[in-house]
Amino acid sequence: MLARTLAGRVRPRLASLLSRGYARPTSAAAAADDLVIDEDPPRAASTSAAATATATAMAATVPTVLQPRVLIYDGVCHLCHRGVKWVIRADKQAKIRFCCVQSKAAEPYLRLVGMDREDVLRRVLFVEGPGAYYEGSTAALKVASYLPLPYSVLSSLLIVPTPLRDAFYDYIAKNRYDWFGKDDECIVTKDKEILERFIDREEMLGGGPSDSFF
Repeated sequence: MLARTLAGRVRPRLASLLSRGYARPTSAAAAADDLVIDEDPPRAASTSAAATATATAMAATVPTVLQPRVLIYDGVCHLCHRGVKWVIRADKQAKIRFCCVQSKAAEPYLRLVGMDREDVLRRVLFVEGPGAYYEGSTAALKVASYLPLPYSVLSSLLIVPTPLRDAFYDYIAKNRYDWFGKDDECIVTKDKEILERFIDREEMLGGGPSDSFF
């Protein structure tokens, strides 16, 4: 009697389920249903996408490969150009590289140290390596420290207080165009061996993105 009553109750429910297309889940489907228990996975995916976007933006603004010991100078200044040629002649081991601040190649270095072109036009910039860069008189004397004797002796002037050194440097820098002259475009050397020392040489030769070279 009890079995007949239970069967009478179960059959209608079973028929109702079958009429709605119910099918018993497979073991794989059941396992999948057990895994999807909240909305955290979509949120995690969104976080991952944000992290990827941030990393991409950083890669676009921060250079991945920069050369060390790069002197960034005013490329239209006659005095600066003479100074660069002097360093090249003295630097027999080619430790120092050069870059005109007006070139596109200088931009990653400027972003790295948080400076703009106007800053370098006031004071020369020497990027020694990651987290190490110098301006003005300190930059010039740091460059001298990489030169062989007797030129490296000039770096001993680093013991002079920076404000005194920079006062002298700034006075010359302020008047350099009047005293030594300037060009309308960056001064380019035709010596191929010297060109190898410039990280913006492709722009100098007309193959880069800048039109300020000839």
